[in-house]
Amino acid sequence: MLSAKRILLIVSGGIAAYKSLEVIRRLREGGAAVRCILTRAGAEFVTPLSLAALSGDKVYDDLFSLTDEAEMGHIELSRDADLLVVAPASADLLAKMATGQANDLATTALLATDTPILVAPAMNVRMWEHAATQANMALLAERGVFSVGPTEGEMACGEYGFGRLAEPEEIVAAIADFFRASDRLRGVRVLVTSGPTYEAIDPVRYIANRSSGRQGHAIAEALARLGAEVTLVSGPTGLADPWGVRVVRVESAEDMLAACRSAVPVQVAVCAAAVADWKVKSAKAQKLKKDGDLPRLELAPNPDILAELSAAGEGRPALVIGFAAETEKVIEHATAKRAKKGCDWILANDVSPQTGTFGGAENRIHMIDGAGVETWPVMTKTAVAAELAERIADHLATGSGKGPAARRGKTAA
Repeated sequence: MLSAKRILLIVSGGIAAYKSLEVIRRLREGGAAVRCILTRAGAEFVTPLSLAALSGDKVYDDLFSLTDEAEMGHIELSRDADLLVVAPASADLLAKMATGQANDLATTALLATDTPILVAPAMNVRMWEHAATQANMALLAERGVFSVGPTEGEMACGEYGFGRLAEPEEIVAAIADFFRASDRLRGVRVLVTSGPTYEAIDPVRYIANRSSGRQGHAIAEALARLGAEVTLVSGPTGLADPWGVRVVRVESAEDMLAACRSAVPVQVAVCAAAVADWKVKSAKAQKLKKDGDLPRLELAPNPDILAELSAAGEGRPALVIGFAAETEKVIEHATAKRAKKGCDWILANDVSPQTGTFGGAENRIHMIDGAGVETWPVMTKTAVAAELAERIADHLATGSGKGPAARRGKTAA
């Protein structure tokens, strides 16, 4: 699983830094190539010579080294890897990652990379339990950073609790698990829609909704992290492009449908976009003026993207998943929508103002298929995306057609 994989290992300060040497040895035994960045604090505990001897490669430690920048600039260094691993990850470095600081080679590489990151925290138990560290870890997880540990035990300072660096074999196992997971959907083509659509009234006004696109973008990235070839068709959002995803930007529902048609054939389609149901039948070519009379807008239905992708035929995806954003009778309306559209799964959620779902960081999903309904706990949208991606991979792997309620032996409602 590690053969020919390229790991950039960042070693930060802390007594547990000595364990990084064993991590390198085990990674090399597994066939991985390891290159190291050593922070100034890390160099208080391990030497560049030790890291270089075990990795068989040069150790980088200076952001402003003219030689290093000429041979391999820090941007290239951060991206010329399959995975960035921070072990140990000190409280200081985690805080810098969370706030986007870039004041040395390690933090610059972490901020500049478009490669997945795995952190292995290590610190005093009080530092680990501090609200600031927990908030930083939650924020990094929301951004898609993976983690392993810390574990519970006695520390060098004499205290006992969580904060010990995971053992080298645990860190290497987590790295292997990452690469194993990243191959689950290798070669599978996926279409994801995300965000709202804007339906023009005139050149400056439009009909839209409150969708932020955060859930759809998170789903696209989660699928890409499992190795899928993902095309994300996104309405207007203020979000950055997800990692590893081809993005097609559109405005109207008709534009979105055209982009989806261009993306097929695909094996999986996830329609997470909040497509406007109606458009103005004849948008004005010039800005409407306030001349004393109220304008009359004649509405027309927009194309039904989910229904078209779900329609039976030779090019239908093997799995079509829709979303149902409801404000009342959530499960009842979503169940009816699934039957009407003909999709395989519906993910229903309550988007009433009091839930904070539209534009917020969390979501509560009711997953509906032919077997029934399964209600998920409240999770971050990143966690929802990861869970859905795993279920898609399970479904394609088994080919059983069994729905989400059967995946974990849960009873359908």
